[in-house]
Amino acid sequence: MSRTRSRIAVGLASAFTSLALIAPLPVRAEPAVPHADWVGSWHAAMTEPAGSGPSAEGFTDTTLRQVAHLSVGGDSVRVRLSNAYGETPLTVGSVTVAPRSDDAAGTPDVDADALTPVTFGGETSVTIPAGADWISDPVDLTVRDDSDLVVSMYLPGPTGPATFHSQGYATSFTAPGDATTDPGRAFSKLDASRYFLTGVDVTTRAKGSVVFFGDSITDGDVSTVDANLRYPDQVADRLLERPDPLRCGVLNSGISGNRLLTDAGSWGDSALSRFDRDVLSRPGVRSVVLLEGINDIGSSQGAVEPEQLIGIYRQFIARAHDAGIKVIGATLTPFEGADYYTEAGEADRQAVNEWIRTSGEFDAVVDFDAAVRDPEHPTRFLPAYDVGDHLHPNDAGFGAMAAAIDLRTIC
Repeated sequence: MSRTRSRIAVGLASAFTSLALIAPLPVRAEPAVPHADWVGSWHAAMTEPAGSGPSAEGFTDTTLRQVAHLSVGGDSVRVRLSNAYGETPLTVGSVTVAPRSDDAAGTPDVDADALTPVTFGGETSVTIPAGADWISDPVDLTVRDDSDLVVSMYLPGPTGPATFHSQGYATSFTAPGDATTDPGRAFSKLDASRYFLTGVDVTTRAKGSVVFFGDSITDGDVSTVDANLRYPDQVADRLLERPDPLRCGVLNSGISGNRLLTDAGSWGDSALSRFDRDVLSRPGVRSVVLLEGINDIGSSQGAVEPEQLIGIYRQFIARAHDAGIKVIGATLTPFEGADYYTEAGEADRQAVNEWIRTSGEFDAVVDFDAAVRDPEHPTRFLPAYDVGDHLHPNDAGFGAMAAAIDLRTIC
């Protein structure tokens, strides 16, 4: 090497050494904050219109005001509307949302200054095709955990028969004309059903959401109206006791009267046929708790074979796992004394529960049967948990079910 090249090499080495000496020490990275994303915070599973009443008649030049009790809060919201069972396109003229204070529960009242317009593709109105659902634009609105969101929608109509959820256990209200910006004075009580409103998503740093999928026991029949004491609601309260990154939104996908095997005699499509819409299409789902089958057993007077129900459970497991979702199997609760109880049906329930507990095919199991049965008469509900029909738990029974779930298995 020439003397000149040697001096250049030595100079460069010296320069790099100097830079190394003055370079700052590496800084330890702070733990990453989970990215806020869309997560389902509230859900109502939709069904076809009833044979009579508001869902059969539909709405014309009417504003509906409905209340969604959110599980987790967030920095923005979006609203999901459904015309899944509509016979014609559904025109929604305008929509507003507003948080509601706890002391206004059971009323249509909101702070007028809190009413915020909702848009759809930048427009205040939207027409939803028959058979379809629609998601709103994001709304820049902060909502709290465990809080009510009031959703008002103006329906120019006539809507025709209305897609709805019969057993909402939350008071809904109606007013003539476009009252979406009214603080509440124009509204009167309608009923405790849901109309067209099927979901609310929030942006949050929670881990995701868990879907509770089932029949009337999941739906909350017959829980106290406007009290939010269904067992999924009480699970949501437990989840909120965890640190923010360990929380999950809770989606109630129960339909009273629902069955696994058939639509006949059932409110709503069979569980298998509605699984995509009411579980897989929801945002951020991590797990699903499956509690369904007692209506198949009871309504058939024990003629349904356990293997038929187990075959449906296996379909749920396969389809959920394909979507990266865990499935928690829930044992069927007692029903001796109910109108459709038979000894043959009880034998089927015991066989199904034995498979749920021991098959190892679910990702986890929650034993609701053990949580609510009478130890001295295990084919019956504990009297303190029986709403009176020997089939459904009361609010305390829903609390016992909520307490039986290991939160680590669902979120």
